[in-house]
Amino acid sequence: MVAVNTRRMGVAASTWVSVEPALQARGLTRTLRSGDTETSVLQDVSIAVHPGELVVVTGSSPSALSTLLSCLAGSEQPDAGTVWVGGIRLSGQSEQVRARLRARWIGVVPTSGHLFGHLTVAQNVQLAPIMIAGRRPPDTMDVLTRLGIAHRLYAYPAQLSPGERARAGLAVALANDPAVLLADDPTHELDEATEGALFDELLEHARQGKAVLVAGDRASVAAPADRALVLDNGRLSE
Repeated sequence: MVAVNTRRMGVAASTWVSVEPALQARGLTRTLRSGDTETSVLQDVSIAVHPGELVVVTGSSPSALSTLLSCLAGSEQPDAGTVWVGGIRLSGQSEQVRARLRARWIGVVPTSGHLFGHLTVAQNVQLAPIMIAGRRPPDTMDVLTRLGIAHRLYAYPAQLSPGERARAGLAVALANDPAVLLADDPTHELDEATEGALFDELLEHARQGKAVLVAGDRASVAAPADRALVLDNGRLSE
């Protein structure tokens, strides 16, 4: 039995619910190599994120945080350790299998914004579920309205402000209604008001029973989280 954020799930806060992790990793190890230099960015890292939970991981190394999210998303293979999504082993599988599982379960919001420059915001959002999972596109206006950028429906990424790009990237990640949402420093270069609005949307996604994991190199991003973890010298701790 595990404790989850039952308040968000409409259950009394004192209730214990048996919920399997939506995302789980055990013993992740990853060493990055540059010439003759080796840097151990992940050392025996274990983590579990349950439905309805928002977890933040902070640390002083952006590359280590990005590597952790890449391993959890299955876009990068760890040197050792195992990742499960929806109870299915993700790590160690072929790229084709990992891509299929990622499409089924995971939405990723990278720092860069995750947008095709030659497509409008609406086209980016509509294309994501078709390309990724062969699904019908969502109600684009509804998604963008919730994120406060419906007025930028026909704008191209280069025409967006940093805050608008961040919210458009989140819209793309949410388009497939993923059970797990991984966000790599989504508030990078955002002002305080825009940062708050973005986190409100992440919290709302968790309230809907989804698992949300946010990585960032600023301690301030830990404020609205259910749990805050620290990745320091490759090791994860409370």
